[in-house]
Amino acid sequence: MSAGRAEGFARSSLGRVIDDLGVTLLDVAHGRIDAERDVGGVVIHDPADEPVYPPGAIVLGVGVRGAQGITALLHELGAHAVAALVVRSPVEVTEEVRGACDAHGIALLGLARGATWTQLAALLRSLLAEDDIGETHVESLGGLPSGDLFAVAGAIASLLDAPITIEDRSSRVLAFSGRQEEADASRAETIIGRQVPERYARVLTEMGVFRDLYRDDRPVVVDPIRLGEGATTQRVAIAVRAGDEVLGSIWAAMDGPLTAERTATLRDAAKLVALHLLRVRAGADVQRRLRTELVSTALEGRGGASDALGRLSLTGRRVCVIAAALVAGERGTAPADQQQLAERERFTDALAVHLSAVQPGAAAALVGDVVYAILPAAGEEAEERSVRVLEEFLERVGTRMPAVVAVGPASDDIAGLARSRAAALRVLRVLREQAAAAAVRRPVARVADVQTDSLLLELRDLLAARGDRLSGPVSRLVEHDSRGDGRLVETLQAWLDSFGDVGAAAAASFVHPNTFRYRLRRAAEVSGLDLNDRDARFAAMLHLRMLGR
Repeated sequence: MSAGRAEGFARSSLGRVIDDLGVTLLDVAHGRIDAERDVGGVVIHDPADEPVYPPGAIVLGVGVRGAQGITALLHELGAHAVAALVVRSPVEVTEEVRGACDAHGIALLGLARGATWTQLAALLRSLLAEDDIGETHVESLGGLPSGDLFAVAGAIASLLDAPITIEDRSSRVLAFSGRQEEADASRAETIIGRQVPERYARVLTEMGVFRDLYRDDRPVVVDPIRLGEGATTQRVAIAVRAGDEVLGSIWAAMDGPLTAERTATLRDAAKLVALHLLRVRAGADVQRRLRTELVSTALEGRGGASDALGRLSLTGRRVCVIAAALVAGERGTAPADQQQLAERERFTDALAVHLSAVQPGAAAALVGDVVYAILPAAGEEAEERSVRVLEEFLERVGTRMPAVVAVGPASDDIAGLARSRAAALRVLRVLREQAAAAAVRRPVARVADVQTDSLLLELRDLLAARGDRLSGPVSRLVEHDSRGDGRLVETLQAWLDSFGDVGAAAAASFVHPNTFRYRLRRAAEVSGLDLNDRDARFAAMLHLRMLGR
């Protein structure tokens, strides 16, 4: 990618996508690329679902193979004004495929071998700059769009005549230039994974490269032979600093001596990248606050909600509210609270990336300790589809971000949006209570899944608000057991859970059936509970549930 080309494209244009991801990840199999065409989002095609295709969408044809399948999908997408279809390379291009592309004005792209669909979706989202809500003016730093690291990488590559990556301190790739095909296999692996492979990072650490890189402001030269298999091109790296803080590094894949001119270019580039990284950091904070304000205002359903939905591009759309929360970690100290806030923000960002790929138009934000998302909910099975999307997300983040997610009912207006939020919060409360008791039955739930549990919590709240205390047979058993006089509450609980089957209840309590019968008679005597009265049994079960048993 050249700096000039990067500046000529809108941040969310198809030309920008091809310019930045061409050769490395995407090849144009057929079709005219309208460089100025706006890209409206990224959609994963699912033949078993009814996805929503925003105008100018890039559709990821996961599993679509062969000329017949590609042609059929192109004709299907023709009615939705999509910009491009991506299928796995090699792409079978026949006359039928060409005709379908030309007839509907859809560009057919091929995803390189080794690249995953998840990686492509994440890269596309970063390029489309979907976080720039309401931003109409783009500042300039060093003659390049402020915070546009891909444009910066392209400019540095032009000056050094070498492919460039810009990385953070964890060796994650923040941006890269074009011409990566001129480097070696290790660089291609790094670009595709958006992360320096662990084996190379370990070698660099053992060689002391990172130590030297972060200790000095001079470039560090790395011999490819020492990196091992897959590395054939020399690396030159320089740290990016803001005062005493190391923000990241620039890595150039280039052979030949490190001349004084190249050294000066790298030093100047490091200063420019520092400004852009600081702008990205500041911009991320600003955009996060703006998104939080818009989502929060929309969910409140009062004045300003309509305008907030408009700025989120959700006006007039049927939507449902998602409420999520992390379930691990201790609270109390300031450092711990700061760490939890950072974890919640990472979870919010990860959810936003996932939703942008599978549910275009969704808006996610952290409000307090709850992560909210407003999801487009077209179709009759919108809630079920949302549950599947969120279950897939939790499977991907795994134990790194243990969380529970509540799905509110679909709504068609602002008042309904507020009701959807309230319902989602009721569900989330149940899930959090279950998580605290290590009894989560399903991490993603709707109102219908936990309605009884939710009503019990509301009943508990009602008692607390009135200042009432539970009384009756179960309370007498609780008082009896608290004096150390037995385990009668546990006995009654086991009998009720076993539907009156003494043998099963005794086995669950690990006692002989005769011992259990004695305890049960004793429980009835102490409590005054009539075990033959179904209403009394129901009241006892409800009381026990209110106690959290």
